[in-house]
Amino acid sequence: MSDAAQPTAAEVRAAAEAVKTALDRHLAAVEARSGEDDPAVYEAFNQLAAAAEVYDELLYDRYDEVTPFEIPGSDDSLPPYTGPEEPNAVSVLIRRDYAVAEPQRLLAQAQRVEAAVGDGTGTEASATIHGALGILFDEFEADEIASRPKEFGLEEGDSTLWVTAADETAEPGVWLEAPFEGVDPQRVVCRFDVSAVFDDEINDELDDIDEVDEAGEEIEDELDPDLDADLDEDEDLEALEADR
Repeated sequence: MSDAAQPTAAEVRAAAEAVKTALDRHLAAVEARSGEDDPAVYEAFNQLAAAAEVYDELLYDRYDEVTPFEIPGSDDSLPPYTGPEEPNAVSVLIRRDYAVAEPQRLLAQAQRVEAAVGDGTGTEASATIHGALGILFDEFEADEIASRPKEFGLEEGDSTLWVTAADETAEPGVWLEAPFEGVDPQRVVCRFDVSAVFDDEINDELDDIDEVDEAGEEIEDELDPDLDADLDEDEDLEALEADR
């Protein structure tokens, strides 16, 4: 990071003060909690986590130092559900991230679509990456692209799907400008996350198992050959006695 992009010392200090304020607010909420699932405590907890994360990032960017704070990740369990027992409506919130892994493939696919549905204006929106993306996501359903991203030159990243309960459907056009704003975590019915982080965890576990297996094989290889011979002789004697 360049010096020009670095946060100022005053910004770091302000972030530290925000953490102190959030700590006081969290402690006050805990002391005044009304029950095990008090929403005030949950809100204060999130505010403290957010303030700590901002401070941690600014501290690192400015001074190349870190904090001992461990910010809860997205794999934490959802807060207790407080929505309607019988929802009259649901909202499904989906985010999928992609990397443009093969730009030429992406452009080629967009050019095929553009050639098939060309409007005769002579414009070539498919000549740019952002133009090609617009063409493809306009022509194909998002679920179809998600089912075969490689054909469009894309590589899957993280994705998440939230199902939230509502008392009634929103008025048409109300949330279109900010579709993910104001989501109440306590009205999330269920959530499904897909991330390479989970694959890395599984691979680490498999690597640990492989290391154990390899260690066992090394121990077997290092056994005294004379001991192996003695064991073989014992097995031969047992076989003779069995024959008798």
